[in-house]
Amino acid sequence: MQERPRIFDDMSRLLNDAAGAAKTIGKEAEAIIRAQVERLMSTMDIVSREEFEAVRDMAIAARNANDSLERRIAELEAKLAAKPTDQGDA
Repeated sequence: MQERPRIFDDMSRLLNDAAGAAKTIGKEAEAIIRAQVERLMSTMDIVSREEFEAVRDMAIAARNANDSLERRIAELEAKLAAKPTDQGDA
């Protein structure tokens, strides 16, 4: 009866060691894959998230300025159209 608990202890230790090794291998694999993806992306013409956000913000600001200018032009054209012309009967 003494033998049986020791076998379970040994199996338990073996499984714990295997799980720890698998976790370590998984972390190492993830680090290697991440490094390879970053290396590959650095050779491609891909912008970073920060660069994308900055350009998007600039585009939004430009669109807002354009809309404002369009409204101002429309108002000035309406004023110009409503203004009586001083043309004589020459």
